Amino acid sequence: MDQHPQNQIGAENRPISPWVNRVRGWFGSEQGKIWSLVGSLGLAVLVSYWLTLGIMVDRWWHDPQYSHGFLVPVFAAAVLWFRREQLRGVQMRPSCWGLAMLGAGFGLRLAGTVLDIDSVDAFSLLPTLAGLVWLVGGLAVWRWSWPAIVFLGFMLPMPYQLEIALAQPLRWLATEASTYVLQTLGFPALAEGNIIHIDQLKLGVIDACSGLGMLVTFFALATATAMVVKVPWLDRAVLVVSAIPIALIANITRITGTAVAHATLGEAAGKAVMHDLAGLLMMPLALGLLWLELRLLAHLLVPAAEGQGQPLFVPGILPSGDRGSPILNPALVKKSFGDLREMPSLPTSGGS
Repeated sequence: MDQHPQNQIGAENRPISPWVNRVRGWFGSEQGKIWSLVGSLGLAVLVSYWLTLGIMVDRWWHDPQYSHGFLVPVFAAAVLWFRREQLRGVQMRPSCWGLAMLGAGFGLRLAGTVLDIDSVDAFSLLPTLAGLVWLVGGLAVWRWSWPAIVFLGFMLPMPYQLEIALAQPLRWLATEASTYVLQTLGFPALAEGNIIHIDQLKLGVIDACSGLGMLVTFFALATATAMVVKVPWLDRAVLVVSAIPIALIANITRITGTAVAHATLGEAAGKAVMHDLAGLLMMPLALGLLWLELRLLAHLLVPAAEGQGQPLFVPGILPSGDRGSPILNPALVKKSFGDLREMPSLPTSGGS
């Protein structure tokens, strides 16, 4: 009976591990409280959107048109990493303005649930995440993260009506362009609707071959590249817009290669080799085209050094002193071609 109080005193005086003290100190600090709030709210959003995320993952897994959805969060994380310099010296300052964006996200979620529109329900995830970041981290953290949040939109399935509206003209364009290329290569190809005829061979351009999935994938890839490369804004805009012709060229190349393989190697070999192999080669082809485009833009759009830019046209001065029509900048002409007055005159016909 006498030893029991001594054991209690010994347990109370037992030293606490430094690691436990550090953990307690961090959770008691302002930053620890903020990150604890981030974790709690993030877990609440994850639980709330668990069913929606499950539907999206199932779509990514079974629909080849959205198989890129698995890579979108990875690219979004890469965008945040490349923009990490913007967070240096920035402290997380919670802001109540994030509640407005959170309310917009919850409103979209409610509308999508009531109206049974999956695309609206899925889209509500973006303003919800943006509002959460603004609420917890403040405006500075929101500015750092908004490109990655917007980029997450590429993992969301498009509305069915929009998907149909885009797929039909893309199928027609892919069929007509592939037929023209086959004719140029010497094949007796003829387009009839969405079917390419080569002698007795019929090659159907189905919905999966419309190029819509490839267009979305390449658009996401070009957007991610534009977000991380350190080039002028004009170069970035050209890079994003160029995803459309790159996707069309890649899809036409795929259909043409498949048709050539069917016509020369047989239907079984064309389906087993070219159709699947061409699909795997489209991403390296797109990356190669994006790289060539960046190299080309680096030579075409060269930023002028400060103070060296000159206008191409300047106002002309009439003998009366009034301003006349614009003329070529004489200083720019002299810099490019030299003094034109010192150039030898051309001989005239019949002259001495």
